[in-house]
Amino acid sequence: MVPSPSDDARRGEVVLRASGLTKSFAGHTVLADADLELRAGQVLGLVGENGAGKSTLMKVLAGVYTPDAGTIEVAGEQVHFSHPLQAQHAGISTVFQEFNLLPERSVAENIYLGREPRRRGLVDTAMMQRDTQELLAGLGVTGIRPGQRVRTLSVAEQQIVEIAKAISFDAQVIQMDEPTAALAEHEVELLYGIIRGLAERGVAILYVSHRLKEVFDLCDTITVLKDGLQVATERAEDLDDAALVRLMVGRSISSFFPDPVDGTEIGEPLLELREAGNGYVDGIDLTLRAGEIVGVSGLQGSGRTELLEAIFGVRPFTRGEMVVAGAKRRPGTPRQAVRSGLAMVTEDRKATGLALNQSILDNALGVVRAVFPRRTGSTRRDMPGLLSSIEVSARAMDQEVQFLSGGNQQKVVLGRWLAAQPRVVLMDEPTRGIDVGAKHSIYELMRGLAAGGVSVLMVSSELPEVIGMSDRIIVMRDGRQAGELPAGVTEEQVLALATGVAEAEGGAA
Repeated sequence: MVPSPSDDARRGEVVLRASGLTKSFAGHTVLADADLELRAGQVLGLVGENGAGKSTLMKVLAGVYTPDAGTIEVAGEQVHFSHPLQAQHAGISTVFQEFNLLPERSVAENIYLGREPRRRGLVDTAMMQRDTQELLAGLGVTGIRPGQRVRTLSVAEQQIVEIAKAISFDAQVIQMDEPTAALAEHEVELLYGIIRGLAERGVAILYVSHRLKEVFDLCDTITVLKDGLQVATERAEDLDDAALVRLMVGRSISSFFPDPVDGTEIGEPLLELREAGNGYVDGIDLTLRAGEIVGVSGLQGSGRTELLEAIFGVRPFTRGEMVVAGAKRRPGTPRQAVRSGLAMVTEDRKATGLALNQSILDNALGVVRAVFPRRTGSTRRDMPGLLSSIEVSARAMDQEVQFLSGGNQQKVVLGRWLAAQPRVVLMDEPTRGIDVGAKHSIYELMRGLAAGGVSVLMVSSELPEVIGMSDRIIVMRDGRQAGELPAGVTEEQVLALATGVAEAEGGAA
């Protein structure tokens, strides 16, 4: 059940204390002597690069891993977990990034799976649905029905079901692992409200995210891990972006967004669209030139991804004109787009960008094998050098790509497209779900592409990223261009155009 407002009296009390937690795998220590303290009503941010030990710490607290050393106390009593259910019954619930829901069962059935209320030996469906409705109401959620099949829910709604399930264990502590990774902007605001509401009711939140804005928006305290070690725990108000990045990566990053490489020149048009459209976007007039990075911004559903998919032949243009490097083209398939000199880094690298159970080499050769098979031999010989040049960190080329960090997986995706030698690279959310250090590395790769005469068209939901990396910005609204903005504009200017509050001077470019 959701804690009542009377739980405000507990605010500030220590509900979880972990001391000296250590965990090793195959002789390699991934978490060393970590301490953590959570108080009722506190939102504690846990940050660090991929491989810093965040997931290991969360899984130790969740009962997935047993620590090699250290202690865990819940409400002042020492506990020992050998199974996640023990952690849940002790008051620690975890909402992992990968949901653990059964799509064909109802919301109520998922929340009470394996512990359904019974009456006379039978599952009491009415009670289960009433309790579920009470949980959802306590979260301020009105759009989800207890009897609704999970497969009919959006990603954000499934996230809410996971949170309701966590609360149903009378959780004193809820751990959240990258909870906004797959959410649209308006859905993030909904999650914000739920988290703040839980904190007000005395629930302690351990919040893991690569998005520093979220960490500063929500968290009152921030703990930083690096290489398995706890390097700092500070009040959020005592830190800023630059200070937090220094703690996370162990070095100063003067800017999140690198300047263009010296000598980068804007050249001839590589992609031109004139009154291009299909069933999803319309009236697109756009010119991309060699050496420039053009950002695409807009609200969820504005047509950003659909624009990239139309260019790349996933949902082909059905009207208008498209010119690639001086030649008229209108790719009807992605294969035709690749042959025309286009590449597309998709939004979801795990679902559409990589074959996770295949090796790094096989993934990196995927595009060339499929579209330019005669180049496979020479590309195979050159691939180690290519992956090394973009700083893919891996044990060996035959390592399965699923075991790489998010940042290295994204670099493998880029490597497979660079091997095809594209003139125009389309990027949809290129840094989603990767840490700050890896983001900076991807940005440098983008600048390197531009310096080499490639044109980059980038869609991103993160306004600082769009503004920081773009030579100019195309803003989409309702499937059309709302206008074009120059580099260096403010977030407010982009949002005003995206929402229709303001119109660009002179209209769409």
